[in-house]
Amino acid sequence: MSAGAAGASEPTAGAPTLPSGLDLEHPLLPLAWRAAAAAGALLLAGRHGRLEVSTKSTRTDVVTQMDTAAETLLVQAIRAERPEDAILGEEGADRSGTTGVRWVLDPLDGTVNYLYGLPGWAVSVAVEVEGVVEVGVVAVPVLAETFVAVRGQGARRVEGSGRVGPLVPTEPEELGQCLVATGFGYARERRAAQARALAMVLPEVRDIRRAGAAAVDLCWVAAGLVDCYYERGLNRWDYAAGALVAAEAGLSVGGPGGGEPSTELTWVAPAHLAQAWLALLTEAGADRD
Repeated sequence: MSAGAAGASEPTAGAPTLPSGLDLEHPLLPLAWRAAAAAGALLLAGRHGRLEVSTKSTRTDVVTQMDTAAETLLVQAIRAERPEDAILGEEGADRSGTTGVRWVLDPLDGTVNYLYGLPGWAVSVAVEVEGVVEVGVVAVPVLAETFVAVRGQGARRVEGSGRVGPLVPTEPEELGQCLVATGFGYARERRAAQARALAMVLPEVRDIRRAGAAAVDLCWVAAGLVDCYYERGLNRWDYAAGALVAAEAGLSVGGPGGGEPSTELTWVAPAHLAQAWLALLTEAGADRD
């Protein structure tokens, strides 16, 4: 890591600090934590106000002024302390950098949940160093919990009280015992293809759950609330932080053909079921429209 990448920064006055019991260390973790916490607080404060809703890729792909406000806050917080870093954000933040560090931001993952008053939405902040995700923070404000991971050090869940706990995935013996999380795209054609894949997956597993936010799904697999996960159509900001949380919790995380997670397919499973899970997803066509 270069000197620019490794340099720690002074915390902003009044900003939330890392909980004392968090046994993960990285020079960029405090800033990731503070930025995610601040964006989460902004979104909590704004969720009962009048939301201005517009659409992006399709009529069902919505965005609110709170999505953009949260991304603006994240970018300002990062650039105030790390002005030379690159940034990639869902709502258009795309800045090149010179340090080898890139911040991958989803300011509001689960906008439809947020719009409807459902709890499954999150702020996702990932930090890449030379193209590798080193830090992941996923804050789920309504549930007062934040998932944190540092590459090579593990992953933790932090409750609103500041209590830090380990993440313990489940260990089902076979796919038939697995509760599976998934999500769906916005385009009509993709949804139809995902429904066909789901029809092949569902008979082979215990049941399906749809939380409505990829970052939350990934962290819930890590926490043992569901056993496996898959989805086609994710962007880098959707899975960068959550995939690190899942991997550092000891799960197998992959993409098409067993490669890296990608827009084509992102999946998570307990290590002993990974091969069978990937085979089922491939047979079902979960990696293609």
